[in-house]
Amino acid sequence: MSEIKKKIRSILPGGDWNPLYDTSYLPPESSDVVIVGGGVLGLSVAYWLKKLEKPRGAIRVLVVERDHTYSRASTVLSVGGIRQQFSVPENVQLSIFSIDFLRNINEYLAVADDPPLDIQFNPSGYLLLASEKGAAIMENNVKVQRQEGAKVCLMSPEQLRNKFPWINTEGVALASYGMEHEGWFDPWCLLQGLRRKVQSMGVLFCRGEVTRFVSSSNLMKTASGEEVNLKRIHEVHVKIDQSLEYQPVECAIVINAAGAWSGQVAELAGIGKGPPGTLQGTKLPVELRKRYVYLWHCPQGPGLETPFVIDPSGTYFRREGLGHNYLGGCSPTEEEEPDPGNLEVDHDFFQDRVWPPLAQRVPAFETLKVRSAWAGYYDYNTFDQNGVVGPHPLVINMYFATGFSGHGLQQAPAVGRAVAEMVLEGHFQTINLSSFLFSRFYSGEKVQEHNII
Repeated sequence: MSEIKKKIRSILPGGDWNPLYDTSYLPPESSDVVIVGGGVLGLSVAYWLKKLEKPRGAIRVLVVERDHTYSRASTVLSVGGIRQQFSVPENVQLSIFSIDFLRNINEYLAVADDPPLDIQFNPSGYLLLASEKGAAIMENNVKVQRQEGAKVCLMSPEQLRNKFPWINTEGVALASYGMEHEGWFDPWCLLQGLRRKVQSMGVLFCRGEVTRFVSSSNLMKTASGEEVNLKRIHEVHVKIDQSLEYQPVECAIVINAAGAWSGQVAELAGIGKGPPGTLQGTKLPVELRKRYVYLWHCPQGPGLETPFVIDPSGTYFRREGLGHNYLGGCSPTEEEEPDPGNLEVDHDFFQDRVWPPLAQRVPAFETLKVRSAWAGYYDYNTFDQNGVVGPHPLVINMYFATGFSGHGLQQAPAVGRAVAEMVLEGHFQTINLSSFLFSRFYSGEKVQEHNII
């Protein structure tokens, strides 16, 4: 029966539909865990909480997402790359776990009677190019990657020319090439697959925006005698989409997976609102940063064996489909950072900053034609461009899964598990992410990742 017929039937005498009391769109009055943000990181946390809970059905999980179309979500606006070529061991481990998850996605996310997921994984690898100046760092990075089990080879300019004759090796001293478990996939498929699965596991969804946290405080003394104010969130206020109404939701745990907006969510909880230089005054340093992605066509461009290429200039590209189309872009410098207030594309940025190094590296790209472009957001961690995972030291029941600065999508399956382990067990089990805890922002201990795109 169509929805409209159902509605008409319910209004007739004897029907139970009353528009004055229709509360189906409201979140529940209480939930054990409230996840702020329904992108892949938030959904991955929801999945692993339900997967690891004991007994089954023990935890009630609510995901609050304000953009139900995901039109501004970082997940679906990304280029979908996954690589193991990082300089920090934890990042390599996160990617190795996540690639295994993606390659066996239907073992994890299958739903009875629904068609299997096709993540469209393309295992063409990543090819990172280094100048003379960056060659030593690349060698060290590859050493780290191999120690963690990644299959990466180093290539000289001559080997590079032999394998990929379309590359101009001028200015390249060394290259690193991922021989397996690297490439790209369909981010929308992962998002929808996670969403479908967690709904089948009983996770609740609400379209709305978190506008307030109600919390209690407790003054404590640290071992060194310093007074600190410990806070616990008891209630989350959710403003309902396209309405002035809000619904309070009682909760035990809050997960901040709000991506580029997670800094604002942290502020709502009072994080960073103490005296400068104190733990209470330490902000979550995650900001909205706008990044452009361009799609171009080039009939003479590199063929089907083309990896995901990252130039020493920071310019990157990969193949898109089979029709000589390519996706690519380049992160701007601090001085060039565009206004993140909208998702408009700067086409001059391609002409001035992206195309020249592209055409220099791949001469065939001199004749490319841009077909389309879009902009998306990075949840940019201004401190060290690495993720923030685990609980806040003072707001003791707010946990983070944010700040990955462009590699959150590819590491989401592993990060979700890590956060769920911390919530359920009180410590990391599969991968030790202690160096990604919030406390590093106060102590000043950076986890410096050299391979940020």
